[in-house]
Amino acid sequence: MTSLSSETSAAPRLSVVIAVKDEADNVLPLIDEIDAALSFEPFELIFVDDGSTDATLANLRLAQQTRPYMRVLVHERACGKTAGVDTGAWAARGELLLLLDGDGQNNPAYLPEMIRVIDEGGPRVGMVQGERQGRKDTAFKRYQSRLANKIRRGLLNDGSRDTGCGLKAVRREVHLRLPVFDGLHRFMAALVRREGYEIRTVKVVDRERWHGVSKYGFWNRLWVGIADMFGVFWLIRRRRVPRVVERG
Repeated sequence: MTSLSSETSAAPRLSVVIAVKDEADNVLPLIDEIDAALSFEPFELIFVDDGSTDATLANLRLAQQTRPYMRVLVHERACGKTAGVDTGAWAARGELLLLLDGDGQNNPAYLPEMIRVIDEGGPRVGMVQGERQGRKDTAFKRYQSRLANKIRRGLLNDGSRDTGCGLKAVRREVHLRLPVFDGLHRFMAALVRREGYEIRTVKVVDRERWHGVSKYGFWNRLWVGIADMFGVFWLIRRRRVPRVVERG
């Protein structure tokens, strides 16, 4: 395994950022998978505990004892996934953020391919988005996602078929330029394109949640997301990306 101490070594290029809430039974096996997937290059691993009330934080502290490249940030009260990822992004030292959920559904084994795709794409590619195959959600949740994705693609033309997939590789400088609001993760593709960057996708096989229950229900997945969509549409229409030329 290749890793760097956040105190004694130069900053790594890769920063894995994961926001978690009440995922005590999932974090330790997920950390093992991340270690195996990214053994080829130094990285830092940042967990943001978003106000967990179970043993999530204790398990993260346990894992941290043998991993000097692992950092744990804590929200004293739950602020949501977007806030957790944003906290981690600002704390990260790497130029490339690797994002995934903490419930086991996102397989870190796809991260090397996402890194390869964004590297080969060059500076014009701002993000690589996972596209789930063989969804393991309930039929009702799949229906919600299909409906929301259809409306989103028609309105935002973001070039992504599955913005709900938690697996993403995004340039940190790009991520920090995005407007922050609860639910941002559903619209990252559209907002990255708004900044003038291209999006690439990598097909990934979806897995079932390992333990626990989803933190997202009908109302905060569908109707709130549709309302947010119109706000993102307004942001895109109002954005102008200048082409800057310096003249001597």
